[in-house]
Amino acid sequence: MRLRNALAESWSLIRRRGPSKFQFWFIALAVGVASGYAAVAFMTGIELLQTALYGTDDPRRLHSFVETLPWFWVLVLPAIGGLIVGILLTRFTPDARVRGPAEVIEASAMKEGRVERRAGLASIAASLITLSSGGSSGREGPVVHMTGMIAGWVSNRLNADGVTGRDLLGCAVAAGVAASFNAPLAGALFAMEVVLRHFSVHAFAPIAIAAASGSVISRTSFGDVTEFALRETNTLGFYAELPAFVLLGLVSGLVAVTLMRSVFLAEDAATAMQARLSLPPVLRPAVSGLLLGALALGFPHIIGVGYETTSAALSGDLVLHEAVVFAVLKVIAVSITMGGRMGGGIFSPALMVGALTGLAFGSIATGVFPEMSGSETLYALAGMGAVAAGVLGAPISTTLIVFELTGDWQTGLAVMVAVSISTSLSSRLVDRSFFLTQLERRGIHLAAGPQAYLLAMFKVSSVMKSPDHPKAPSEDRVRRAVNEALFVAPGDTLEKAMPLFERSNGDFLAVVRLGDGADGPEVLGVLLHVDALRVFNRALAATAAEEHS
Repeated sequence: MRLRNALAESWSLIRRRGPSKFQFWFIALAVGVASGYAAVAFMTGIELLQTALYGTDDPRRLHSFVETLPWFWVLVLPAIGGLIVGILLTRFTPDARVRGPAEVIEASAMKEGRVERRAGLASIAASLITLSSGGSSGREGPVVHMTGMIAGWVSNRLNADGVTGRDLLGCAVAAGVAASFNAPLAGALFAMEVVLRHFSVHAFAPIAIAAASGSVISRTSFGDVTEFALRETNTLGFYAELPAFVLLGLVSGLVAVTLMRSVFLAEDAATAMQARLSLPPVLRPAVSGLLLGALALGFPHIIGVGYETTSAALSGDLVLHEAVVFAVLKVIAVSITMGGRMGGGIFSPALMVGALTGLAFGSIATGVFPEMSGSETLYALAGMGAVAAGVLGAPISTTLIVFELTGDWQTGLAVMVAVSISTSLSSRLVDRSFFLTQLERRGIHLAAGPQAYLLAMFKVSSVMKSPDHPKAPSEDRVRRAVNEALFVAPGDTLEKAMPLFERSNGDFLAVVRLGDGADGPEVLGVLLHVDALRVFNRALAATAAEEHS
C-alpha cells in the first residue's frame, strides 16, 4: 500500500513539475523500448502479409518470386491494396493523405512534439497494406510517424512542456530508426539532424539511450546482422580516384532532385487528373496500384522496398544498362506510389536508386580508367549514400546508416566526399530536403529556419489588446487603419500581420471581425507592433536557448 501511494505521489509530482534529468533517462529508455518493439512489429507485419499475399517464404527475395506468379495476380493485387488504403484514408483522415516524417518534423517545430494519432494510425495501416501488396516505397517513414505517436502519447501523459516533448520525440524516432536498420549511431543522429534539426547537448544522452535500446530490440528479434551483405572488400584507388567521387556526388545530387521532383510532379498531376475526372478520393490509391501492377508485369523489381535489387547493385550483379533502366523505373514506381497517396516512405527507394546510380557511374568510370579505379561496388555504395543524403538533407546520419547497413567502414573517404557534394547541390535545388519541401508546398516554412516559422505559431488573438486599453490608439486612428485595409482577424497569425506592419510602417493594426452588415468590419481590438516583436523575440530566444543547451 505504501509503495503504491509513493508511486502515485511520484507520478503526480512528475506531471506537475516535469521529470528530473535522472528520471527522464529512465523515461527515454522506456520510450526507446516501446518504439523499438513497435518498429519490429511493423516490419514483421509487412513480412507476414507479403508471405500471405504473394506466397513467398523469403520476402527479401520478393521480386524473384513475383516472376513466377500468374500475371493477373501481379496486376490486381496492388490495386486491391490501393482500394483498401483509399477506404482507410478517406474514412479516418480529413484530406485522404498519408502522414509521415514531414508531419513529425512539423510536430517537433510547431506542436511541442505532439503528433496526431487518429490520422497517424490510419496512415500506419495504409502503409502496412501498401508495402505488403506491392507498393514501391519504404518502411522507415511509417516507423518514424508511429514512434512519434508513442512519444506524443507519453508527453501528454507527463503533461510535458515543449522542450521535454521534443526530446521525447527525438528518443522515439531514434529508437525506431535504430530498430529498423540495426543502426544505433545513425538512429540517434537521424533524430537530431532530421527531426529535431539541432544537436543540443542536453538531448544527446537520452536520445542515445533510446537508440541503443531500439537497436538491442532489433538484434534480439532479427539477429546481429547487417541489412546488406557485401561479397568483396571495397578499396579506394588512393587520392587519384577522389575526383571521380566528387563527380559522382554531383550526379547523385541531380538524381536525388529528380526523384523528389518526380514525386511532387506525380502528386500534382494526379490531383489535377482526379479533379478533371471527378474521381472519388477513395479510388485514387487503387488506380495508382493498378498502374504499379501493370509496370510490375514487365519489371517486378519495382515491387516493395527493393532490398533484393539494392543488394544486387552493391554486389555488382547488374550490368550497366540494367542499372540505368532499373533506376529510371524505380523513380517512376515511387512517383506513382506516393503521388497516388498509397503510403510508405522514400528513404529505402532512395537507397535503391542511389545504389543503381552509383553502379552505373562506376561501370563507366572503371571502364574508362581501369588502372586508376577501385571496384564498381565502391561506387554503388557511395552512390547509395549520396542519393539518400540528398533526399533526406541529412549527410551525417545517412553516411552512418550506409556504414551500419553494410558493415563496410573502410571506404569512408569516398562515401563522405560523394555525400557532401550531393547534399550541397540538392539542398539548393529544393527546400533543403524532401520532407521540408513537402511542408513548404503546404505553406509551412520550416526550411528557412525559426525566423520564418515561429510567427505562424502565434495567433493575433493571443497578442492583441482591447480597444479601451491604455496603450491602444484612438478610435479615429483605428477606423482610418480599417479604411486603409490595415487590419487582421483574431484567428490570423503573426505571419500574416508582420508583412502588413512592414508595408504600412505603422505602429499598430486593427483587429476586426468581418461581417455582412452595412456597418462594415467590427473592431475587436488592436495589435501593437511592439507586442508582436516582443513575442517573436521571446520565441527566438527560447529556440536558441534550447538548441544550445
